Amino acid sequence: MTEKRQPKQPSRKETQARVSRHGPWTVWRGKLIPHPGRPHKITSLFKVVAEKIPFACLADVERDVKRMRLPMNGIYLAHDSMGAVRYAGRGNIFGRLRARMNAQPLELKYFSFYVIEDKKHEREVETLVIRASSHLLEFNQKKKRPTISPGNIRDYEPGTWFFERQKKKGKKRDA
Repeated sequence: MTEKRQPKQPSRKETQARVSRHGPWTVWRGKLIPHPGRPHKITSLFKVVAEKIPFACLADVERDVKRMRLPMNGIYLAHDSMGAVRYAGRGNIFGRLRARMNAQPLELKYFSFYVIEDKKHEREVETLVIRASSHLLEFNQKKKRPTISPGNIRDYEPGTWFFERQKKKGKKRDA
């Protein structure tokens, strides 16, 4: 009889402070604490994560991020009332989200952002997000690819293994 392995326990949430309260929404700041016994050598891809926060809380969250001296650059997303991503990019999180909210105040309701610890992966994560939601990116026409055509594989970092589809070139034959 083989011994059953116990599943890994998830991290514990440690809520530290209330950041904002607007209407029915309250935004809290906290930190994930690893479960005892989890390997401490594992590093996290993200330093900061915020998902689907109401735009009414943007200024309060920005103020708290500044006060905590956390990085202000990363990947940002703007969502409509159904939670669908309508705008995505990377750079100055709060400046870009504020500009987008001013441009589409009726359409956009929530924002998300991700600060990536190792900046060399930031562009790749942005590429992945944009490709996964490109058919919904109404307000980001430069990066939108609504076709089934793949993007440029060179958008990823050098040294990455890849599989790429290609159309057969040359004269078409009759079957």
